[in-house]
Amino acid sequence: MHPAAAFALALAATFLLTPVAIRVARRTHFFDLPAGYKGHRSPTPYLGGSAIVLGLLFAVLVAGGTHSRYTPILICAAAVWVLGTIDDRVNLPILARVAVEVGVGVTLAATGLGWNVFHQGLADGALSVFWMVGVMNAFNLMDNMDGASATTAAVSALGAGTLALVSGRTGLAPLCFATAGACIGFLPRNLANPAKIFMGDGGSLPVGMLIAAVAMSAVNRSYLGPSGVVIAALLVGLVIFDTTLVSVSRSRAGRSVFTGGRDHTTHRLAGVVGTPRRVALTLAVTQLALCAITIAISQAGRGWVLVSGGVALAFGIVVLWQFETAPWFRVVRPPLAPGAAASAEKPKRSLRRMASV
Repeated sequence: MHPAAAFALALAATFLLTPVAIRVARRTHFFDLPAGYKGHRSPTPYLGGSAIVLGLLFAVLVAGGTHSRYTPILICAAAVWVLGTIDDRVNLPILARVAVEVGVGVTLAATGLGWNVFHQGLADGALSVFWMVGVMNAFNLMDNMDGASATTAAVSALGAGTLALVSGRTGLAPLCFATAGACIGFLPRNLANPAKIFMGDGGSLPVGMLIAAVAMSAVNRSYLGPSGVVIAALLVGLVIFDTTLVSVSRSRAGRSVFTGGRDHTTHRLAGVVGTPRRVALTLAVTQLALCAITIAISQAGRGWVLVSGGVALAFGIVVLWQFETAPWFRVVRPPLAPGAAASAEKPKRSLRRMASV
């Protein structure tokens, strides 16, 4: 019952903490201001990430069931939360952010929570760092529309939690389900029209870090071996696809991949399904189907996992090309937000701001 209790407690705690975070943000003038290609029209409170992380930590501590082996994940999540919140406030240099992200990867590898694919410390450590930095920033980039990052993270966390139970890692499951519950508890205010609060880097970075860590832990060591990398990648398939899409799209257009733009998966889907709520629902259903297929494949054996990984890669390439060429997935460029004309072309130091505003 620990996973179910962790999920329910995290959902309830985050839901109750979110209005508190809104009030704190307003009193401290902690807002995301309209600028560049940002879609909101008025200053919107940050600190949604604080409600998510605090709700998650409360649930894990109260519900129990999480093995002490995974304590480093919680400590790293708290550190990344602090980093992201500071970045929301003062816009940290990229190198400072990347240094902390690399430190998280090194810490998890050193505590036995990193990849063990090559059975060689340096190579496995490098893969662990690459995985952590990549997935963290992929979720960070997905935070470009109301509900997108939280919805995708919630489903990925549920998938990782289910896989943890299947693979016998019962001590990991409560953390996975608490992450999912916290993200869902945040969504009602974030998907309001207009959004009442944003998660900011203080939410998307620690959530991405948690998903990367639990996905890696759910399939590492004795379960699936090296092919577990494929399973973990499929559990976060949508954010990997989105990062690849904007990288390819901007490169083809002759733009730096670090420039801002409304060319993400979410923006293209909005041209077809409409509102952010419908986009979030589309993302949830897609990632849910992907997680269900992934868990089923994980039970079929390593050979099937590798074959399925190849099929998923080929399918992803086809879908990416459709997003790039099909007229119904064209990039929508709405008018700039008030006051954006002077800042739309300014370089942004934050990776999320550079790639999603």
